[in-house]
Amino acid sequence: MYDVIVIGARCAGSPTAMLFAQQGYRVLLLEKARFPQDTLSSHYLHMQGVALLNRWGLLEKVRDTGCTPITRESYEAPGVRIDGFSLPIDGLTTTYAPRRYVLDPLLAQGAVAAGVEFREGCAVNDLMWEDDRVVGVRYTTPGGAEATDRARLVVGADGMRSTVARKVGAPKVVEHTRATCVYYSYWAGVPSIFELYERPGRWVAAIPTNDDLKLIMTYFPQGEYNDIRKAVEPAYLEAVRTTAPDLYERMQAGERAEQMYGTGHQENFFRKAYGPGWVLVGDAVTHKDSITARGITEAWVQAQSLTDLIGDGLHDDAVLRRALRRYESNLDNEALSQYQGALNVAELKPEGRTEMLRKLVGHQEQIDRYFSTLSGAISIDDFYNDELLTLLDQS
Repeated sequence: MYDVIVIGARCAGSPTAMLFAQQGYRVLLLEKARFPQDTLSSHYLHMQGVALLNRWGLLEKVRDTGCTPITRESYEAPGVRIDGFSLPIDGLTTTYAPRRYVLDPLLAQGAVAAGVEFREGCAVNDLMWEDDRVVGVRYTTPGGAEATDRARLVVGADGMRSTVARKVGAPKVVEHTRATCVYYSYWAGVPSIFELYERPGRWVAAIPTNDDLKLIMTYFPQGEYNDIRKAVEPAYLEAVRTTAPDLYERMQAGERAEQMYGTGHQENFFRKAYGPGWVLVGDAVTHKDSITARGITEAWVQAQSLTDLIGDGLHDDAVLRRALRRYESNLDNEALSQYQGALNVAELKPEGRTEMLRKLVGHQEQIDRYFSTLSGAISIDDFYNDELLTLLDQS
């Protein structure tokens, strides 16, 4: 009998398991993959996420992988270019974009170091129920045997297509249609900071990662997905050439180091977050277009929120219900704001955004504060302070 069973050991599951174990709970962490294994990801850590990694004692481990530090960001769209960076959180001034086959095992190792029992290669098939309450899981072991384990709380951290969410019938309480499709690869010999480029119908990002490679991503409207996937590389290169010509020139002097990756299945939703004996975190509870690269950071925020709220009250019915309600309420606030922000960017209509950003040119403090809304260092409400509103009115 475990206190907590966490399904999924990537960016949502391992930190959740680790934090529960640090509170003294007996935790089982199940993962169907065998690490190290890559996965589709923009894998950028916003400043809010870096601060949590530091709080958990894992930031140095990420640095030790040789992941390129990111200390500067640029955004360019028709008629405007701004350069700056997020304000610090907890004194930290550097972010990273580690490869997932590097990051995910580090997170799982952090969970194991906290006392979590971690089992790879285990595919969860079903949940166990008693009196309309989830009380455990049924899964297949690496050797093909069927196994069961019981727990006070089952955490679904198993992604957008969550088995836990499906088995409990967690409804989608907010849902929007797909906005974009994305294709990307990794490039060697391309000097780049963290760069964002936009024009109507296109979005391009260049992000430094491990092994001195650059992740170069292109976003297209969802309506073009069926055509683009028939000839991905020409569409990808043309998008960079016409949206970020300077970056395209640098790419000509470099070389593509890996295959093309991508997806047109970028769902946008919030699910019901919890029920008797179960709770969802990460992409299992809310998934949105990856264009703002908030998925990893928000999974970590949710893990910290959930475990803080439950605290030592896991085995007190009233305390647990109250904690899960507050966890869901928190999602309806900060996560919903970031969700709407991602949908706004995913429209690939930069006109309104560029009009505002042009007014910030020459005002570095306001530019850095704008980048800070993306990183989680300040909220959108705090961004629109009296000083900014006065500047916008005068421009």
